[in-house]
This record gives sequence, C-alpha cells and structure tokens, in this order.
Amino acid sequence: MQRSAAASGEPDPQTEAPSDPLSTARVALAVNNMGSFTWSLADGKLRYDRGGEAVMGFRPGEFDGRLEMLGERMLPVELPAVQEQVERALRERSSFSLYFRVRHPNGALRWTHTQGNVITDRRGNPVRVIGIIRDASQELRAVDQTEELRRARSERRRQADIVGHVSDTLVPTLTLDDLAEALTSDQLLEQIGASSIILGMVDAGHIRLIGANGISATLLRDFHLSRLEQPLPLTEAARTREAVFLLGRQDFIERYPSLEPYVRELPQAAAAVYLPLIAQGDAIGAVGLTYEGRAHFPQDEQTVLRALGKVIAQALQRALLYDQEHELAAGLQTAMLPGHLPDAPGVELAARYRPTRARGGIGGDWYDALLLSDGRVGAVIGDVQGHDVTAAAIMGQLRIALRAYAAEGHPPTTVMARGSVFLTELDTGRFATCLLAVLDPRTGLTTIVRAGHPDPVLRLADGTTASLDTPGGLPLGLTSPEAQPVYPAYETVLEPGSTLLLCTDGLFESRTQDIDTGRARLLEALEEGPGEPKRLADHLLGTMAPYTGEEDDVALLVLRRLAGPSTPAQLMEAVIAPGDPEALRAARQDLRVALERWQLDSLADTAVLLTCELVTNALLHSGGETLLTARPVRREGGGRALRLSVTDTSPASPRRRAATDQATSGRGMLLVEELTSDWGVEPRGNGKTVWCEIPLAVP
Repeated sequence: MQRSAAASGEPDPQTEAPSDPLSTARVALAVNNMGSFTWSLADGKLRYDRGGEAVMGFRPGEFDGRLEMLGERMLPVELPAVQEQVERALRERSSFSLYFRVRHPNGALRWTHTQGNVITDRRGNPVRVIGIIRDASQELRAVDQTEELRRARSERRRQADIVGHVSDTLVPTLTLDDLAEALTSDQLLEQIGASSIILGMVDAGHIRLIGANGISATLLRDFHLSRLEQPLPLTEAARTREAVFLLGRQDFIERYPSLEPYVRELPQAAAAVYLPLIAQGDAIGAVGLTYEGRAHFPQDEQTVLRALGKVIAQALQRALLYDQEHELAAGLQTAMLPGHLPDAPGVELAARYRPTRARGGIGGDWYDALLLSDGRVGAVIGDVQGHDVTAAAIMGQLRIALRAYAAEGHPPTTVMARGSVFLTELDTGRFATCLLAVLDPRTGLTTIVRAGHPDPVLRLADGTTASLDTPGGLPLGLTSPEAQPVYPAYETVLEPGSTLLLCTDGLFESRTQDIDTGRARLLEALEEGPGEPKRLADHLLGTMAPYTGEEDDVALLVLRRLAGPSTPAQLMEAVIAPGDPEALRAARQDLRVALERWQLDSLADTAVLLTCELVTNALLHSGGETLLTARPVRREGGGRALRLSVTDTSPASPRRRAATDQATSGRGMLLVEELTSDWGVEPRGNGKTVWCEIPLAVP
C-alpha cells in the first residue's frame, strides 16, 4: 500500500511548493532524478528518500532497508566491485563514488551513480554513511557512444594494420615459394586474426594450391588442382572476380555440397571469405581466410579484406614474373656453360653454377674445363662485369675464345693475354676476371695464371687448407689492343689426393661482412667438406649460402688429383750463375743425358745450341741467376717435342734483330725461330721465362 506524501512527512514536488531549505533541496534532487540515503551501521538499515527509491526502481515504501534486497536489484557481476569500494571507504573513514547498473521491474537496465561519505563518532568509529544517488543513464549513454566510436576507430586501425602487416611481410618475397611461405606463416595468421588460410593460383584453367595453413591434408590432396568451373569457393572467387563471404558451417554446405565431408570439423560459428587476386585485369589466383567465432563481416571489414586481396595479388604477380625471369635467366646461363666436363684420367672434376636471387639472375660467371692434347687438364673460372643479358653473352664468347686458345697448345700466360686482347676488341666496355689452371695428372705439375680473379684454394690430402697466393695481372679487357698484357705464371705440384678449388667471389663475398671473414669461412667449409668433388661442391654452396645471402651468382670448379701410381715429372732443371762457365757446361751435359733417357737424343745438338743461345742471352741482360728447364711434351695432333725454358730476373723481352754478315751478335732469336715450332715469353712475378718447343720429326 502506497503512502501519501503527507503520511510520509515529505513534500510532493508535484503538488507542494517548498517552504524551507531542506524541502527545497529534496525537490531539487527529485526533479533531477536524484535522491539521498542514510545507512545506519548500528542496525545495518539503509533508508532512501522518495527520489532515491525512484532511482533504484522501488515503489514508495517497497524497500525494507535490507542490503540483500538492494543487492537483488544490482547485477551480480558488478556487485563485488561495489562492495569492495564501500568496505574500503569504511576502513579508511573516507568517501566513495561509484557507478553500477540497476535492473528495474520492467527489465530495463539503468546506469546509477552514488556518492557516500562515512560519518564517525568522537572516537573515530564509523556510525553511518550518508550520500546521494542519481540516474546516470543520460550521462553514460554519451559515454557509451564515445566508447563505441573509440572501439570503431580502434577496429579500423586494427584492420589497416592487418593490410600493413601483410604488405610488409610480402615486400621482400621474390619467388612463389617465398610468397607462399610468408603468407601462410603462423605469425601472419595470428596478426590477421584468422584460423586458417589457403592460397591458389590460376594455371591453365585450373586453380593450383600453392600454400595453406590450418587446412586439412585431405582437402589439400583432393582439391590440389581444381577446374575453375568446379563449384568451390576458391574457384568461384577467381572465376567471378568477386569476393565470396560464407557465414557459418551450414552456409558452406548449402552453397558447396561437395565440401560437406571437409567442413564438419569446422565450428558452427566459423565465417570465411574468399578473395579474388586480380592483376592488370586478369584473375591470377584466389586466397581464402577462415575465422572462428564470427557470424558476419561488417561493411568496413569487407572493404579492408578486398584491399588485402589487392596487396596479395600484387605480390603474387611480382613472384610470377620473377619466376619467369629467373627460369629464362637460368636457361640462358645453362646454354652458355659447357654441357659436360671432360673425363680426364687421374683427375676428378665437378662444377656448379648457382644464379643470384636478385631479379633477373643473369650473370657473367662461368667455368670450363678441357682435356689438352698432351694429357694435361685445363680448368678456367671467370666473371664478366655486370648482371644482365649482355654479361651472359660476353661470357659465352670469352669462354669459347679461351677454350680455343688453350686447345691450340698456347701456354697459360699466352692464353690469358690473348683472351684480354679478344675482350678488348669486342669493344663492349666490360671487363672480366679470370683464373686458368693447367694440371698434368701424371706429375701433379700445375701452372696457374690469374687475371684480377680471387686466388684458388688448396686442400691437401691430410685436410689442411690454404689460399694460394698467386701473382696476377689486370682483369681481361683493360688493356689497349696494341699492348701486350702481362700475366705472370705460378707453378706448384698438386700431390695425389689433393683438391684445388676455383671459384668466383659470389661464393664468399657479402655486403654485410668483411671479405677476409668470408675467405676464412670458405677455408673452414672446404676443410670440413667431403672428399668426393661433386658432394664437396654441393657442400660448399649449401654451407656458404647463409653467410652470403646468395646476393651474387656463383661458379665453382673442383679438381681433385686421384691417389695412385704417380709418374715422376719428366723434368730437367739446372741453375746457371753468372761468371761460372762450368755451370753452363754441366747443364749442357745434363741435358744430353736427359734427352737420351726420354728417347729424344736425336734433338740433342739442336737443343744444346738453343740452350746456349737462350742462357747466354739471359746472363748477358739480367745479371742474375738463370734457371734452365727442359721437359718432353705432347704436340697437338700427335707427336712429341722438347720444351726448353729459360727463366731470368729481367722483365725485358728478347726481340729479333737484323744482323749483318760481320755482326757477332743478334742471331740468337733468329735461330730460335728457325729451329723451333713455336716460342714465346711468359712474364713471371719477378722476371720472365723464354720458352721454345723443338718437334721430334715423325719417321
């Protein structure tokens, strides 16, 4: 039964005008949907005035003052926080201010704000709490709208971040494999908030799956290559060029019945979107994303997802173009390189070429090997300046030219010098580095000539490795056509079981690391690698790739001299000091003995004559010790010859002079020309070597 305002002793704001300040305050509170309360801590009773009862949704006189009844109007989830703040105010003898929601009898929820102050007695003990309570619905409605706007802005930022994350992830990708790996990674899937992803590309009227995460293996196996006409969400997106949105598992089944066995494992609340990937007006693929615990896609999110499809489409098109260019480059490079390596007795050979991961992938690196007529093996490694089709074309021409010069029987220094002139005369404006090694498998004698190229690396039979410090000349193509480029020769003996590595700088150089560090890592990798050349070549590529980042193309050539019976080098050497006539006489005698042992004694008189001429000329013009070397060689086309070499410390080359009948000098080089089949000058690091070949007449 409701009490009247007169019975309660309180003025009715609708019928009475206030007559005192207290009444005026109560009317003001009631008009503003506010009320007051008093809570007696002695009996625990809470008393609201008329306005307070209205705010709490009680009819006049309905509230009995029990806190339990008050708690029934409040939300259970908010009640603990309210109690905690009130209890803290009681402990601290302070005030509290808090918001909570109240459920009115009609079921409506209203936001309520209450403020209370703890009153204490003279001893400081709390005795009661007084305060006000008001309807905060209008106030918090604006707050709710602001919060909703904040959430909307936050969601838009999140969606924009998703596009940014995907774009940043896909920018560094080059190949299709790179793209698929990056797009389907767990990290990216977490960033975009999806539970699964599937990526397919259009291939000859089909959709070929190239990447997935969170998709069953059975589905991937059964739909790896689907026709565009098949009723599937991925093919429909690519075929119609429109995004496909699916809202729940039932939607999957109704629109694509063939997927029913595969989507049973999906949660009932699982939405999905399938986006076409369009580049330059053509559908080149499609991507599908599945989201768990979602029932719809707001319009803003649909717009963001379509933008996401454009980002992925650009990356996919870039990867497709790169793969096509890379395939073309690899094909061109392969066509320029030798089809196979020679089968040389006593030597194992292995070569590898790896194009750079940079766009295009066409480089000027090359390798070559050939079997010379005398049984020796020539190995060449080189690098033409640039990474383009021109570099590859020049490389092909230069490789063939060097091969031809070596096959003609020219010594390594002459081969390199002629190669430099050849490249200069091509007039391409390019230069090339090169390294030529000629190995005699029977004796192990190896001659190395270097033109601006990295030094070769040696691994001995016991596993010890070292970089050979070989003298070198300028890169090929940097001299004028009229000049005679100088390329010193370096000689060493490759023992049985030893391995020689020739490589381009892409194997060990990196933009981010010191070159000496790269060389040290190469020596370490060579020492730890297997002995068999093919496996060793693969080991070196795989081991060095993480350090170099595959920033440059790589060519490498591995030569291993097999262990087994070794023929002693058929070599005669003699050192002739100036002012020692006995040394020259002894050298002539040793030469005759060697020629008889080599069954070349029919050449003895000619050989002794030319030896005297060459040695005398060297002693006369150098003033230092002279080294005489003689060895039998095989001639191209068959037959044998004697090769004489005289090394001195003078860089000046001998030249033929016109001599009169009365002249006592000037006939030495004339004799050399007349009595030999070929002769030449090889620069050395500290001088030169003059050589000639005397053919053995065929009966």
